[in-house]
Amino acid sequence: MHIFFSGIGGTGIGPLALVAKQAGYEVSGSDKQDSLYIEYLKKHGITDIHIGQDAEQIATAHDKRAIDWYVYSSAVAIEQPDAPEFRFCREQSIHMSKRDELLNQIVQDKQLKLIAIAGTHGKTTTTAMTVWLLKQLGLPIGYILPAKTSFAEMGAYEAGSEYFVYECDEFDRNFLSFEPELSLITGIDWDHPDIYPTREDYNAAFQEFIEQSTLTYMWQEDADYLSLPEMDSVGVLNYEDYSSDGGITLPGLVNRKNAALVAQGIMTLLGKESIDPLRKILADFPGVSRRFEQVIPGLYSDYAHTPPKIRGALQLAQEVAGENVVVVYEGLHNTRQHFIREELVHLFDGVKKLYIVPSYLAREDESLQLLTPEDLKVILATETQAITEAAALNNELRENILQAVENGDTVLCLTAGGGHSLDEWLRAKFKA
Repeated sequence: MHIFFSGIGGTGIGPLALVAKQAGYEVSGSDKQDSLYIEYLKKHGITDIHIGQDAEQIATAHDKRAIDWYVYSSAVAIEQPDAPEFRFCREQSIHMSKRDELLNQIVQDKQLKLIAIAGTHGKTTTTAMTVWLLKQLGLPIGYILPAKTSFAEMGAYEAGSEYFVYECDEFDRNFLSFEPELSLITGIDWDHPDIYPTREDYNAAFQEFIEQSTLTYMWQEDADYLSLPEMDSVGVLNYEDYSSDGGITLPGLVNRKNAALVAQGIMTLLGKESIDPLRKILADFPGVSRRFEQVIPGLYSDYAHTPPKIRGALQLAQEVAGENVVVVYEGLHNTRQHFIREELVHLFDGVKKLYIVPSYLAREDESLQLLTPEDLKVILATETQAITEAAALNNELRENILQAVENGDTVLCLTAGGGHSLDEWLRAKFKA
């Protein structure tokens, strides 16, 4: 089967293309521009990559060998529904899908057992923890990681694999493409109102996902949140049972909870007699990029962008620095800032200083007012407003960050990532 990947240089599509290549499929693709990751893919055998995404490029690939399957991202489908590649594929009656439908086909073709990581927050780190644990146990596996790590590529398929580890995202209902062998649900809190207009819609999707899973582990508070009835296929955990002697010694309560979930799920899946060896392996988990990642000593970047993720990142920073935490906040999506408006009021209570920079804009509801840093400041509790400044990505902010670090504070930057984001600015302005 010949699969053509649109946007092959992206971190969402590229690792799947590499998995498909290593699993024995013929792979080609396109992207708007060349990149280091495209060069990486070429070195790993994916050489038929076209720079430019017009009909002529994909026609050339189709002429070499007929394309059987065209994979595109959700963003392209929303922003460019009549893109030249789309038109060509429709004219040629080529099967078209988002990435999860293809991955599900690969899982079925290779008779793999899917280990799915789902939840509103914590998916990426928990996915990486699962890959780390299975690799340390010496098992051949397939996986896709949505962030860089020091111990694994972002996507791989090893011959002889029995399991495939994947972050199953609820956005656009993508996770309902799968029927996992094991699902680990990290936490549930209504999100993506553009896809799920009500809390009930969101919860119903998770309930459907659980019903499609052979075995699920989740926390008691999330089962209560869903009003989930007792099910033989669902293991409901209480963290207090995992936090006494023998608990996992990782920094940050969120990390410890995620690791406990992984240890319990993998112990059951593999039929291990004791959880202790798995805990010891997870205690050495080296982490992932963009999750409390040090830029320079005292300055950290974190992808936290929903209230539960932000609270988790703040808790970790406060474990390190106590009350001496300075925060730089870049909201992800103006639409989301409207959605979480009430939670923003007290979200940053207790920080030493807060800088708010303009939100990172993408997939916005244009009917909503653009909330500026000044607008967001006014939403906050009075006490927090007193230590908050509206800021911009400029030299003044850079000097303020450097001064805070020199004073011994821990500076936590909550940032969307991507081009022209706070994270990109940090990496350009601060060199380790």
